[in-house]
Amino acid sequence: MISSGKVIKLFYDISSPYSWLAFEVLCRYKNVWNMELKLKPAYLAGVIDGSGNQPPGLNTNKLMYMTSDLMLLSQYFGVPMYQTSKLSKKDSVIPMRFVTAVAEKDKDGGDLVEKVSRELWKRMWRTHQDIVQPASLTEVGIKAGFSAIEVEDILTLAKSQQIKDKLRSITNEALEYKCFGLPFIVCQVDGKAKVFFGSDRFELMAYFLGEKWLGPHPTKSTV
Repeated sequence: MISSGKVIKLFYDISSPYSWLAFEVLCRYKNVWNMELKLKPAYLAGVIDGSGNQPPGLNTNKLMYMTSDLMLLSQYFGVPMYQTSKLSKKDSVIPMRFVTAVAEKDKDGGDLVEKVSRELWKRMWRTHQDIVQPASLTEVGIKAGFSAIEVEDILTLAKSQQIKDKLRSITNEALEYKCFGLPFIVCQVDGKAKVFFGSDRFELMAYFLGEKWLGPHPTKSTV
């Protein structure tokens, strides 16, 4: 396959529901837009701290708005999530290290990273289950297609300094693009980069890429 020179990097954290929306839409467009999608699991708390930003949940009015906003967006994008503010304060470093370890094992395709990330989002924002304990992560890994033995290896790898450094490196990569929150999307066309924040900039992204925005369901796919 000849490269089109168009690349989209999605920096995301499963603790961000807006990241889930952006993730699903971009995954739907992988075979619609002539581009390469690179999933970049990062650590939201590291982005917030490194950019000098503040968590949106600290502002009561903003949190109330987000709760209503996400309910409408979840319907529009076809990504069901429920009681979106319930787990907004749970730290995500352990599950994001798990995703990073999966990415380390799945360097070629990225399909397993996609599946594991989606299962974690479902647990956090749809069924409100634990996302931190080893048994929970084992269940996620098995649902994504790993064997129990493979998940044990991933859990061990996720605790290593190698993976801790890798997650920190990707988070710092986002900060180098002047990232201040997630999802953060970097679109590259023949070496020229443009950054987009949030899950509501797809029309502009399409314009920059020279592609067409066909709405949230370009092939009528659902989660």
